[in-house]
Order: sequence, then structure tokens, then C-alpha cells
Amino acid sequence: MAKEIIDALGMKRALMRMTYEIVERNKGTENLVLVGIKTRGWYLAERIAKNLKNLEYVEVPVGAIDISQYRDDLPEAEKEKMIHSQQLDFDITDKNVILVDDVLFTGRTIRAALDALMDQGRPAKINLAVLVDRGHRELPVRPDFIGKNIPTAMNEKVKVAMTEVDDKDSIEIVK
Repeated sequence: MAKEIIDALGMKRALMRMTYEIVERNKGTENLVLVGIKTRGWYLAERIAKNLKNLEYVEVPVGAIDISQYRDDLPEAEKEKMIHSQQLDFDITDKNVILVDDVLFTGRTIRAALDALMDQGRPAKINLAVLVDRGHRELPVRPDFIGKNIPTAMNEKVKVAMTEVDDKDSIEIVK
């Protein structure tokens, strides 16, 4: 059973609010890059970049990062076999990176993403932007920009649907 919490217009508003907060906190867009966690985080980063272009008239670099090889649920022997390859087509060294994801839950995805980012360079600063913060952290991770806080039970799931992948924009809680 799914219950829609946010519709397409609500998602658009949340992303616009996050965009304004990013500009305010960074005092503009200078030295700013957006890195989305594949898959939906990347599309959210693209949308934020589009908002930035409309508001500030600047093109902010957007990249996607695949964190699958950085997961902490793989055996060490398997991790050692993996090659940490360049994933971004721009340098993040000394940049203000906004790491973007759809849902923040335990914090383990963000931990993996931070490891992946550090393999790409040494940013001046990393901020975290999430569309949904659902709580239940297992690691000390706190987002800087939040589209919506949605308290959930452990047996519930938050499903973010995006037009680019799912043919519609919505956020649902699934039991």
C-alpha cells in the first residue's frame, strides 16, 4: 500500500527552495559543483543546476557518481579486486561540492559517496543535499539542504519517482 506524500508540484517547490538555500549558503555559485549519487541523485542534481541557471544565469558543472564499489556490505577480498576509476569529467579539487541524493536513511550510502568523492580529488568543502530525510540514522550524517523531512517507521519505505526514470514525479511512503 502506497501513500503519496508529495506530488510533482511539491517536488518542484522543494527543489527550488533547496536551490535558493544553496545559493545563499555558498554566497553565490562561484567554485560550486553538483555531484549526484546515481541514479535519482544525479537527476536531482541536474534539476538543481537548471534552477541555478535560471536564477543566477550560470552553468554549474554536474556529475554523477556510482558508489556501488564503495558499499560496506561487500567482503574485503572483493573490494580489493575493484579498481577505483575516475567517474567525474571535471576536477573537484578545491571546489565546493554539493553531494545530492534522493533519500537519506541510515547514512551508509552517503558514507560510500564520501569515499568515492575523496578518490576523485580533495574538495574545499562538501555539503549534502537530499530531497527526503526519513531519519533512522546509523552513522553520524546530517544533511545541509533538505527538501522534506518525512518521519517514517522502520517497516516503511520512501519511494521517490522521477520523470526521467519512472514517467512521473512523486514521493510515496510504501508499507
